[in-house]
Amino acid sequence: GADLQPSDKTAASIAPMDSLAPSPPGHAALRRGRTSQPHQVYHLTVATQARAPVFADYRAASAASRCFQNATMLGDATMLAWVLMPDHAHWLLQLGENDQLEAVVNRLKSGSARATNRMLDRKGVLWSRAYHDHAMRSDEDLRAVARYIVANPLRAGLVDSIGNYPFWNAVWL
Repeated sequence: GADLQPSDKTAASIAPMDSLAPSPPGHAALRRGRTSQPHQVYHLTVATQARAPVFADYRAASAASRCFQNATMLGDATMLAWVLMPDHAHWLLQLGENDQLEAVVNRLKSGSARATNRMLDRKGVLWSRAYHDHAMRSDEDLRAVARYIVANPLRAGLVDSIGNYPFWNAVWL
């Protein structure tokens, strides 16, 4: 299947490092409808600003990847699976009792941006403000979604075997 692509029409997430540029029309209305349910599992796609291939740099990808499993950034949420591509990331994330989805996404984006910028000795915006989220239905197979997520480097032609790609993980391993 085709890789999910975030669009400027998806709901916004404003990380502390993001610019203060106004949101495209419709952002506020989309955010208004977003719900965040305890224990809900979400498939999220976050893209770098202007889809810049920042994570083609191994050091940058390593710095960001460490954040995706950081207990402080996750709070009481659980990262079930993730993959970091050169210009975007996919997360399969289950919320806990305390944090709203937007808060967890903000911590992951801002923390990974700080770590990446520090590693590359750069400043400024790393992630796009917008992100795509899909609340998983109870009848959706989470393992199948996790396999889809971690197979992104294969579909993109980055590697011939997922074992040769270092920037992914899943709790089912």
